[in-house]
Amino acid sequence: MSSLTYDLVLAGLAVGSAAALTGIGLIVTYRATGVLNLAHGAVAMVCAYVLRNLVVEWGWPLPLAACVTLLLVAPGIGLVLDRAVFRPAAVLGPDPATTLVASIGVFVLLVGGAALVWGTGARADAPVLLGDDPWAQLATVVLVAVAVGAVTRWTGPGRDLRAVVDDRELAALGGIDADRVAAAGWAFGSFTAGLTGVLLAPYVRLDPYGLPLLVVEVIAVAVAARMRSLPVAVGTALAVGVAQAQLTRFHPEGWAGPLVQAVATNLFVVALLVAALVLPGVGARDALPRASTAGARVPPGLWVAAGVLFLLPLGLAGDDLRTAVQVPALAVVLLSLVVVTGRGGQIALGQAAYAGLGALFTALLAAGRFPGLPRLAEPAALLAAVVLVAPLGLLTGWPAIRRHGLALALATLAVGVAVSRFVFAQPYATAGLVLSRPAGLASDRAYYAVELAVLAGALLLVAALRRGRTGRALAALRDHEAGAGAAGVRVPGLKLLAFVAGAALAALGGGLLGMGVQAFDPAAYDPVRGLLWFAAVLVLGADSLLSPLVAAALLVGLDAGARGGAAAAVIGLLAAFTARVPPLASLLPSSPGPPRPRRTGPGRPAAAPVPASPHPPAPPATGPAPHPAPPAPPARGLEALGVTLRYGEFTALDRVDLLVAPGRVTALVGPNGAGKSSLFHCLAGTERPSAGRVRLDGTDITGRPAHARTRLGVARTFQEPAVFPSLSVEDNVRVGGEQGRVRDDPHAVERALRLLGLTGVRHLPAGGLATGTLRRVDVARAVAGRPHTLLLDEPAAGLDAAETAALARVLKALAADGTAVLVVEHDPDLVADVADTVHVMEAGRIVS
Repeated sequence: MSSLTYDLVLAGLAVGSAAALTGIGLIVTYRATGVLNLAHGAVAMVCAYVLRNLVVEWGWPLPLAACVTLLLVAPGIGLVLDRAVFRPAAVLGPDPATTLVASIGVFVLLVGGAALVWGTGARADAPVLLGDDPWAQLATVVLVAVAVGAVTRWTGPGRDLRAVVDDRELAALGGIDADRVAAAGWAFGSFTAGLTGVLLAPYVRLDPYGLPLLVVEVIAVAVAARMRSLPVAVGTALAVGVAQAQLTRFHPEGWAGPLVQAVATNLFVVALLVAALVLPGVGARDALPRASTAGARVPPGLWVAAGVLFLLPLGLAGDDLRTAVQVPALAVVLLSLVVVTGRGGQIALGQAAYAGLGALFTALLAAGRFPGLPRLAEPAALLAAVVLVAPLGLLTGWPAIRRHGLALALATLAVGVAVSRFVFAQPYATAGLVLSRPAGLASDRAYYAVELAVLAGALLLVAALRRGRTGRALAALRDHEAGAGAAGVRVPGLKLLAFVAGAALAALGGGLLGMGVQAFDPAAYDPVRGLLWFAAVLVLGADSLLSPLVAAALLVGLDAGARGGAAAAVIGLLAAFTARVPPLASLLPSSPGPPRPRRTGPGRPAAAPVPASPHPPAPPATGPAPHPAPPAPPARGLEALGVTLRYGEFTALDRVDLLVAPGRVTALVGPNGAGKSSLFHCLAGTERPSAGRVRLDGTDITGRPAHARTRLGVARTFQEPAVFPSLSVEDNVRVGGEQGRVRDDPHAVERALRLLGLTGVRHLPAGGLATGTLRRVDVARAVAGRPHTLLLDEPAAGLDAAETAALARVLKALAADGTAVLVVEHDPDLVADVADTVHVMEAGRIVS
């Protein structure tokens, strides 16, 4: 091995060792608590600063300072995070949404706090803990990994950890103190973060932004290990580190040179992209809180006050006006998060990348440096930049089709980091760029007035997007994605629409921001900014149009009026305690509901609209229907032919045949685990059979997704009612009517509401209703699309005898009207009352 190769291997092992420590800490924390700690890098940065402060500023001996930092400060940070932030979130509900937002809040809080305490300048005098010998660092990593593996495999605490990982609730019932296990996980994870920080600090830029982002990039090694295998994480980290070092030997000529150089210094970013976008995702559960602000209504007085406040800077001058110019542009960027996150319910941690691309493309187009396009005037350049950036929203929208929760968070973060490293940080893309304003808008006052007009237009466009059919479909997607698909909402296309619209808005705001400050500053669009913007909109209320205005004013005003980092500290504090502090927009009054009862005498209300009886009336036997029913389909109904479903070695369904015939109620019964739900999901399109076919009226629909089957006339309900809590009962039903087989039927919603006895609660939010009413809403949503086949998954669960009898009358009426009805049910009385055909399942087969 040549001397150069050997030296590069040593350099790669040093970097890989630090990355391996990060992977170990993230995996242990995740396995003990279920939290992917995005704040790991921020903890590393704080510990590096503490060690430097003790040694350089206070003159402590390095060994003593290292012991205090790594054995007291770092674990102490982990224990504080556990007790103050993440344990309350777990007590209030094990929602990955809350822990995700909280970890982002901790990241932003620590970054902002470090900027306030130590300033934003880079430090080059961090003490070297283990010297320059990479073998010492590698030995430390191996020792830590072996110790963790030994403790996990052969000790009592390790057995407790494995039990908590497998089933936290069952472990607690078995006498294991899950909180103690979680606290130990946080303490150890923070110890590894601190060790990573003090090892990396001498070799990288020690500032509140650089080191945390560097550690975020190496999350790839933990994701590649599926958040479980320590050997895989260590091996991946060392391999990527050595490969990155070896790439520095290559210096190709021409266009490939800058690209190879960028990859050579950012191979962990490439690994993060591959891990986030290609490898199977981790944490597939939804990861955004249900929109508690969706029903909030901004009073007109607040809009007037906001308008007045945004007009006030027109009377300013000098530096104050120059600072205020940033606010409307940033509000447009943050408005993109209202579309993607607030209304669409999708995680978007990379919006800073699209804002930066908007500014960069505007500058390149105005300078005539954009490949293949002529030089454009500034307004045309801005519009062209928006058009060019909008399709790039597919970079995050496409992964969102199949990823949720933490997997989607990592995908959007990875895109943002990659754009920052491979575009904004490269001299070939940004060197010598300036951004000038359009002719006639050189003065800050004139430019600010134009920004206000653009912001007003953007607010009107987003308000229109949040209303009507598209708005209801987006709300359904946010509240219950599976339910939205079952209602007929084209979920993949709607996600792409949200991300593309969000990218366009972010690009518009980014271009305005760049022209406002008349420069392209890559640091203004780095991934840390994206996390800060996401947290700001979340804590204020992601679905409120007022939130971007308030957030922009806070972010710009706090940093302008105080030391840098104040905005991050305030927003981070609010986001870290998101489990205890609701979004501020939730304090606004809710949308008006049904009219209040009128009083006709002293203390006695008159008869007024009241919620309907919980027992829906039977459909009328006579009288014309509001709309003529379509003729019954002449074909054979919904069929399962030899359907087999396997999960690894387990066979849930074994060559099942079933016919759901028109005009009949077919029941499917059997013990738990017999395969009823698996067959139901295969028929509904939420599961793809391993073998066999599903046919509708003789046509093979095995490959059709759930929303496509709904539009073909196959509607379904869920074991847990799939309602959209931020919408009213009527709008829940309207989503089904707008997206089902027969759309735009003016009588469909009213007919479904009357059929299920919901007219009296039509204006109430669906989120706070009783179980029996929620089930009726679920059925009404399915019926509103006028399906010819209705699949009901345990529709009587949670209903009393009267409600069950009323449901039976509804099902009989639907079958009499020609609808094919399949009921998966445990209630023998309901089955005996309504079923024309009963099939019994056992062990994945129909036995009778």
